[in-house]
Amino acid sequence: MKVDVKADPGTHLSGAETLIHALKQEGVEVVFGYPGGAALPIYDALYQNPIRHILARHEQGAIHAAEGYARVSGKAGVVIATSGPGATNLVTGITDAMMDSIPLVVFTGQVASGLIGTDAFQEADVIGITMPITKHNYQVRNLQDLPRIIKEAFHIATTGRPGPVLIDIPKDVSTVKGKVVFQETVDLPGFQPTIHPNVLQIKKLNEAIESAKRPVILAGAGVLHAQASEQLLAVAETRKIPVVHTLLGLGGFPADHRLFLGMGGMHGCYAANMSLYECDLLINVGARFDDRLTGNLKTFAPRAKIAHIDIDPAEIGKNVVTHIPIVGDAKAALQKLLDENGSGSKSDEWLAHLKEYQDEYPYWHNEVSEGISPQELIQMAHEITKGNAVVTTDVGQHQMWAAQYYTFNQPHNWVTSGGLGTMGFGFPAAIGAQIAKPDKNVIAIVGDGGFQMTSQELILLKELSLPVKVIIVNNGSLGMVRQWQEKFHGERYSHSILTVQPDFVRLAEAYGVKGYCVSSPEQARELLAEVLPLDEPAVIDCRVSPTENVFPMVAPGSGLHEMIGVKP
Repeated sequence: MKVDVKADPGTHLSGAETLIHALKQEGVEVVFGYPGGAALPIYDALYQNPIRHILARHEQGAIHAAEGYARVSGKAGVVIATSGPGATNLVTGITDAMMDSIPLVVFTGQVASGLIGTDAFQEADVIGITMPITKHNYQVRNLQDLPRIIKEAFHIATTGRPGPVLIDIPKDVSTVKGKVVFQETVDLPGFQPTIHPNVLQIKKLNEAIESAKRPVILAGAGVLHAQASEQLLAVAETRKIPVVHTLLGLGGFPADHRLFLGMGGMHGCYAANMSLYECDLLINVGARFDDRLTGNLKTFAPRAKIAHIDIDPAEIGKNVVTHIPIVGDAKAALQKLLDENGSGSKSDEWLAHLKEYQDEYPYWHNEVSEGISPQELIQMAHEITKGNAVVTTDVGQHQMWAAQYYTFNQPHNWVTSGGLGTMGFGFPAAIGAQIAKPDKNVIAIVGDGGFQMTSQELILLKELSLPVKVIIVNNGSLGMVRQWQEKFHGERYSHSILTVQPDFVRLAEAYGVKGYCVSSPEQARELLAEVLPLDEPAVIDCRVSPTENVFPMVAPGSGLHEMIGVKP
């Protein structure tokens, strides 16, 4: 039965048809998934009532692609998988989305209601498994509840602090038919995120800014989720406050602005980390104060008054004592701060001091004698794309080099796995980002280790004619693991050297994608200049120096002021 999206309330539908109708009501244009037995009724409804479906070659590829789509589009990514292993293969991506506040709505098939709890074929307790890693999850037991649950799921995923919501649908609920009513509104009295901050708290922050001599703004991904980049820029300029970004916040403030200090944290730049250490007022806007940012909490911002703007009240005071808590949407809070019309901080001497740090201690790297400098490789990509590409990464050394050397002036061009640190994320995320932004230049910067975890998704570049460029930063090792083994484990490289590698060029060609291999900086620059502007996919195997490390670095247990690998 083909269902019109404008079907009247009370239409006689199956559960699967109800799901597709509800997706259309939510404006969903694309879903990512992989079929299987318990999800077959849903896929049959998709066949009859088509929404664009991206058939990944592994459920992990599907959910990471949905994350990339959500990160650059601002819409909820939608995923469909079957029961048992189909659902459990999504767990890494669900956790990744939960930690990085990515809005997803995930549908999993389930065995028939009467078989739940009997260890039936391909049964898994998906609700129990995902309860700690979702904003909310549902198991549908009644067809009439399905429209309401889907409406609620999209609302929860995209409202307040974004995150993943899972809906588990037993097979009999997918197949049973009945009259269903589609709701236009959501009634969730227990879910009322605070959007507008307390005005008195904003006034306290305004007073703190006016009396501060060494203020700094720490801007996280909450700025991007709230679409608050313009307000952040206005606050920084009118109050003369320098800005430090978290890894996930990059792009929320223009990197070429005179008030931008750089990225803070374990591999942040010297000026950014020292500003966090020496400040007398730290204004956190939408960041979690996670351990990779703060280093040793005992020495984090030791002389600062802490203000924290966050839409999630659970984050305020969780790790760092907060003196001015402000619960609310980052855009609304920054706008109210602008409305206060306060004067700028007394920070001229402070800004000059930080500028000296920037000039004296910039990012640096060795002149390599073997292969390509990975830092220069990222700089080449930045120059050729004029810094306008959407860049996705896996996790490890290449991720940090990309964060350091591919500077971002616009929001929503940086897609990486932060909190969970998921290898295999970068390439499928690039696929989702390219689908969301078909006219953008999308580059997946990946390691030779992480790329092999989801390289099967190369077939989608061929199948969908997606012009994603994959730059493999190939150092023949699990680079960040090797770096830690070098620095903290007596150079005992236990199972981190990839002595046998695939031929990435031939691997790409097996999927119908052009592959290239470069081993010198001259080759790399020439090839990138030729290939990156093309409207076709490519895999570029870049043989970089195998011993290069990421610096600066804050060692475990150290404070931000105790960076190693700092050179004037």
